[in-house]
Amino acid sequence: MLKRSIRGVALLLLLGLTLYLGLSLFLYLYQSHLIYLPDIPSRAIGATPTRIGLDYESVTLTTDDGITLDGWFVPHSKSRATLLFFHGNAGNISHRLESLKLFHQLGLAVLIIDYRGYGRSGGRPSEAGIYRDAEAAWRYLTEERKIPPRRILLYGRSFGGAVAGYLASRHQALGVVLESTFTSAPDLAGELYPWLPVRWLIRFDYDTRSRLQAIRMPVMVIHSHQDDLIPYHHGQTLYAEAEPPKRFLELNGSHNHGIESNASRYRQELDGFIAFCLRQKPQGFSSNSPPE
Repeated sequence: MLKRSIRGVALLLLLGLTLYLGLSLFLYLYQSHLIYLPDIPSRAIGATPTRIGLDYESVTLTTDDGITLDGWFVPHSKSRATLLFFHGNAGNISHRLESLKLFHQLGLAVLIIDYRGYGRSGGRPSEAGIYRDAEAAWRYLTEERKIPPRRILLYGRSFGGAVAGYLASRHQALGVVLESTFTSAPDLAGELYPWLPVRWLIRFDYDTRSRLQAIRMPVMVIHSHQDDLIPYHHGQTLYAEAEPPKRFLELNGSHNHGIESNASRYRQELDGFIAFCLRQKPQGFSSNSPPE
């Protein structure tokens, strides 16, 4: 009877170990499908800035490894600066129309691109490849459009914050905004899957925290203390690691709805940050008088 019980426990332990190793192997082999989500909600370009009343130019970029990227340049007749926008890890540029509208209201021209493997961009996403995509967008603004680097504001949302942080560590721009961004991919993955040896398995770094040490421009960190995807302490850590001058904007609401839940204050604080970077006076938006 005792031997039978020991054998049963051993089988259960073996089954548990097999499941654990199988799950670890799945995470190792398919982690790119967990990080890059171009098909959620869709890879199709469902709308353009004309839907929100904005003129735009279709932009085609070529990276230094030959990948063709799709994007939009949204001009502004009285541009304060040009914002280079890196979106999150899901969807494509057509899902960011409300952001384009808000940036336009703030007096900014905007370049937004789809990473390789997203929207109509070619190739397949990878960390090294997406950094090349960011460099291609920078070259387009500085070399083709002849925009001075000190008139370019880098802006990264969520996953895009890691991309903006990478670019800011390599080029001197007007400033950089990190919205709802993680400190690094291993840090976040370790919190999402604490029961797995994630730090041994993960093949991605996206180490925004370490890159902050090389950034020599104004930094704005935006994060909600109710963020349900990337915990608030990631934003706190990024702010602590950033060199002055720097600003922190605390929001309310979930990861995907923090901006709309704090629209007026977000607009005012971002306007103030832009004005600080440009040494201008803020445009002075108020909660009951949104910009035209």
